Amino acid sequence: MMPLGIRVERAEGIYVYDTDGKAYMDMVSGIGVSNIGHGVKHVIDAIKTQLDKHMHVMVYGEYEQSAQSRAGRLLTSLLPDSLNCAFFVNSGTEANEAALKLAKRITGRTKLVSCRGAYHGSTHGSLSVSGNEMKKYAFRPLLPDVHFMRFGNFDDLEMIDCYTAGVIMETVQGDAGVRIPSPEYLQAVRKRCNDVGAQLIFDEIQCGMGRTGTMFAFEQFGVTPDILTLGKALAGGMPVGCMVSSQSKMQELTYDPPLGHISTFAGHPVICAAVAATLEYMIDNKIVDEVEKKGNYIAEKLRTMPSVKEVRQRGLFFAIDMESAEFVNHKVVRLLEKGLVSFWFLSCPWSFRIAPPLTITWEEIDRMIDLIIED
Repeated sequence: MMPLGIRVERAEGIYVYDTDGKAYMDMVSGIGVSNIGHGVKHVIDAIKTQLDKHMHVMVYGEYEQSAQSRAGRLLTSLLPDSLNCAFFVNSGTEANEAALKLAKRITGRTKLVSCRGAYHGSTHGSLSVSGNEMKKYAFRPLLPDVHFMRFGNFDDLEMIDCYTAGVIMETVQGDAGVRIPSPEYLQAVRKRCNDVGAQLIFDEIQCGMGRTGTMFAFEQFGVTPDILTLGKALAGGMPVGCMVSSQSKMQELTYDPPLGHISTFAGHPVICAAVAATLEYMIDNKIVDEVEKKGNYIAEKLRTMPSVKEVRQRGLFFAIDMESAEFVNHKVVRLLEKGLVSFWFLSCPWSFRIAPPLTITWEEIDRMIDLIIED
């Protein structure tokens, strides 16, 4: 694995252009960020409008700011009633940090359960509940009392017990190579959390925002988390994270101690303006409607490649298994030379990643497939 090294001049639609004018199809969406493509005018205009009003004026929560309120109302209007309060932060990893703290505060417990293969971020707390030891060993000691169950394994659910504050898991695992659980498994996780009083946290920083075929991945499994974390694509290319839960649970962070979670730039008004504009754009243009259809079409074509061992796909989220990490490395480099950006998985080196903007056209899809299939 090495840096792709494109010297970026500009980006528009599904393309990134280098300083020599060469166009690259961005088939990883900046690693799950540019779900609506690059340079969306509606989002840019909203950012400019907010810039003319004000940028940072006070630590999050001290003032009532219209950009924050609007983004929060729009986001929670798309979610179940129990997820009615949004706390905007600066990144996905910060959203997960906040979620872990909230679970501990609600329950008064310390034990955390995560999944093998999980990726939840790179700060100490989020790294503690991530599953890739290669990324962790140099930074130990990390958080204590963290336990890992096998993703999709029913027997391991007994690890969730009356000492468990929270269970954090990606609804669809990303860095592990697009691992998709059965509805029965997630429903069993939900029931186990209910039985022992643990908080269920779904990390949809990568698999949410339409990526897997519904606005939020958990909608496909008949399960609602206690706490939801979002990021990446939520602000149309601007840096963002968000923790969502019920207002009553969020109140637990307001006392014992007061200001139980606070951040200077959390809820930045320019970012919140981008969040609202991104959601509006997705809703008004029905961006999610054809995601699964497009994804199934691409997967069917890719499975015809002799060098492909397996394609795991949900919506426009793909892991394409090849014979070895060396084959994957060759493929990613070769595609880049041909003007198509794919990428690796840190925890699944024998697969390469495809996650195009959800706005990709059918003509662009056929062009992408041709580039991937041809050698």
